[in-house]
Amino acid sequence: MERLNSKLYLQNCYIMKENERLRKKAQLLNQENQALLSELKQKLSKNNQKNQAPNTILDLNLSSSSNQNASSSSN
Repeated sequence: MERLNSKLYLQNCYIMKENERLRKKAQLLNQENQALLSELKQKLSKNNQKNQAPNTILDLNLSSSSNQNASSSSN
């Protein structure tokens, strides 16, 4: 019985050690994910800001090309 208890005790110690190792790994992965998510949000925010101005220019170009087409048609 004592031999079985010793064996179970050693297995339990191994499981606890492995659990701690995995917990630390999960914590590091979580930190990395948070950093990557923050970086992605910043890039998307910058892209959204950059894309707003070109859309306006595109809209202006579309309306001016429509006007040019209309004036070309009347010529």
